Amino acid sequence: PKVLTQEMVKKMARAPMILALANPEPEILPPLAKEVRPDAIICTGRSDYPNQVNNVLCFPFIFRGALDVGATAINEEMKLAAVRAIAELAHAEQSEVVASAYGDQDLSFGPEYIIPKPFDPRLIVKIAPAVAKAAMESGVATRPIADFDVYIDKLTEFVYKTNLFMKPIFSQARKAPKRVVLPEGEEARVLHATQELVTLGLAKPILIGRPNVIEMRIQKLGLQIKAGVDFEIVNNESDPRFKEYWTEYFQIMKRRGVTQEQAQRALISNPTVIGAIMVQRGEADAMICGTVGDYHEHFSVVKNVFGYRDGVHTAGAMNALLLPSGNTFIADTYVNDEPDAEELAEITLMAAETVRRFGIEPRVALLSHSNFGSSDCPSSSKMRQALELVRERAPELMIDGEMHGDAALVEAIRNDRMPDSSLKGSANILVMPNMEAARISYNLLRVSSSEGVTVGPVLMGVAKPVHVLTPIASVRRIVNMVALAVVEAQTQPL
Repeated sequence: PKVLTQEMVKKMARAPMILALANPEPEILPPLAKEVRPDAIICTGRSDYPNQVNNVLCFPFIFRGALDVGATAINEEMKLAAVRAIAELAHAEQSEVVASAYGDQDLSFGPEYIIPKPFDPRLIVKIAPAVAKAAMESGVATRPIADFDVYIDKLTEFVYKTNLFMKPIFSQARKAPKRVVLPEGEEARVLHATQELVTLGLAKPILIGRPNVIEMRIQKLGLQIKAGVDFEIVNNESDPRFKEYWTEYFQIMKRRGVTQEQAQRALISNPTVIGAIMVQRGEADAMICGTVGDYHEHFSVVKNVFGYRDGVHTAGAMNALLLPSGNTFIADTYVNDEPDAEELAEITLMAAETVRRFGIEPRVALLSHSNFGSSDCPSSSKMRQALELVRERAPELMIDGEMHGDAALVEAIRNDRMPDSSLKGSANILVMPNMEAARISYNLLRVSSSEGVTVGPVLMGVAKPVHVLTPIASVRRIVNMVALAVVEAQTQPL
C-alpha cells in the first residue's frame, strides 16, 4: 500500500496504464491516481473498482480447454490464445447478465472497461475453445476435438441451461431465419435479445420504437448491432404506413365497437397493434410481445387480429419447466379460465404437437383431484370427456386420465390404481382442469424444483406464429421464443 505516490503518477506519460494489483489495498487507490491524472487507465485486484484483474478470468478456462483435448502441457501458445480471447471479449457487446449486475455502469470498451468482468458467463465459451485449438495446433493435444461447433454447444450448456432443450429449434431456425417483429423495441432486454439473435443467426429482427431512443440505448448498453444492417426499426411515432395500418385494424375491429378514431389511437398507443398488423399484412413473419404490460391485453390484440388457425376453436398457453427429473410441460397456464371438455381436448392436441417440435415424444396426463373415476364432480367429469375426445382424434397419442399429480409422474403409483394404463413412464405434459390449477402448479415447480429454468409461455392455436411473454421474461427466454416463432413461421403456408 502507498508504494506508488501521486507525485510518481504525475510524471507518467500520456494515458498511463497503472496495474496496482496488491490486495487488499492496492499500491495506489484509483481515486488518488485519477485526482492527479484523470487520463490514467487503472487496474486493481478489487471488485469495487473498474478493471478488476483476477486469475478467475483465465485459469478455470485454460484448464478446461487443456483437459478437454488431453493436453500434455500448458504452453505459451495456449496462454496467448487465452489472452487474445479475453481481449476480444472486452471489445464485444455487453452480456445482459453483467449489465444487470452492474446497473448503470458503462461497460463499453474504454479506460473504465479494458477487461471483462470476472463473472461474465461468456468467458468459458470464448476462452476454452481458443485454448483447446491452440493446444491442437501446437502439438500438445492427445484428444483433438473433431467438431468445435458441437464442443461450443456443450460449453454453452454450462451457461444457458435451456441450450440443450432448445438445440433442435435453434438448428432449424438457422436454416431459414424469418422476420420477427418485437413491439417493445426500446426495452433493454429486447435490445440484448436482438444482439443475441443477430449473433446466432436465428432471425431478422424488426424493432418497434423511436429510432433515437433505440440508438441511444444500444450505445449505452455497449451493443454492436446497427439499425438498417442487423435489424429494422419501425418508428411508432411517424411511420408512413400508419394510415394503411389503422385502416386495416379498423376493418378488423369495426364490428366490435371500435371507431376509426379509436383504431388510430390504438395504433399510436399500443405497439402490439402495429406488430400484429405487420404480420397480418405479410411485412413480418412472426411476433413476440409481452415483455411489458399485461398478458391478457396483448393476447386480446393477437386474438382479434389473427383469430384461430383452421380447425381450432380455442387458444391455449403452455410453459416448459426444465426439472432435474426431466422436462415437464404444463397447460393451460394463461388463456382459458375454465376450459370445457372440447377446449381441453384441443389444448391437449396442440400441446402434444408443440412438444414434438422440441424432439420429445409426448406423454400426456389429464390431472384432477379425482383419480380414475374416484369422483363424479363436474371438474373430473370434463377431464374424462376430454380424454375420450383426444383418443378419438389421436388414437396414437400416449395419454391417460383423469388422475392425481403423483400418479402422473410416478408410474408405480399409477399402476397400483390402474395397472393397464396406456400411459407409460412419467408424463411430460400435464393438462390441468383450469388456469388456476395450471398457474399454481407452474409457479410452485418453477420456484421449488427447476431453479427458475423455464421456456414459454408458448401460445398455441393462433393463426399466425405469435407468442405473448410476461414482464419477467429474461433475455434468453426472449431469444428462445423468437427461435420457436421462426420455426413455426417456416411451416406457414405462403
